[in-house]
Amino acid sequence: MANFILYKEDIDRLNRVLGHLLSSASATFVLLVHKDGNLLANQGYTKAFDTTALAALAAGSYAATRAIAQMIGENEFTVLFHKGKTDNIHISLVDEDCILVLVFDDRTNPGLVRLESERAIKGVNLILDDVRQNEFTDLDAAPPRADSVASQMDKLFS
Repeated sequence: MANFILYKEDIDRLNRVLGHLLSSASATFVLLVHKDGNLLANQGYTKAFDTTALAALAAGSYAATRAIAQMIGENEFTVLFHKGKTDNIHISLVDEDCILVLVFDDRTNPGLVRLESERAIKGVNLILDDVRQNEFTDLDAAPPRADSVASQMDKLFS
């Protein structure tokens, strides 16, 4: 899995795609989750849900299902669907790093959710491709910048 940095502008772009998905699929809410369980972006009405915990649990559910897929000879399943009495969860693989979690009620057609999710994933992937180009610096290994406070203090007292 690749490390990447999300800036505010990136999150805003992702939220626009998720917001469009939310309305086009008539969903309750949608989460973009890194496979390690970190919530990257979300849109919609989350009631009293702890979206951070839900993101972590969805990533765990995806990981468990991936292990099941491998046991039966599949690399992974790209879509998971959980049907409840009134609410449903649709989890889609976005890329090697992320999953899309969409929660919708029984008034929404699961086929519409799948179709609109596939469209949104294309948009999310374009953004994530850009995000992976963001400069990532290991802050511990980076030399101090010439204009940093520490450098300026060194100049004053040397």
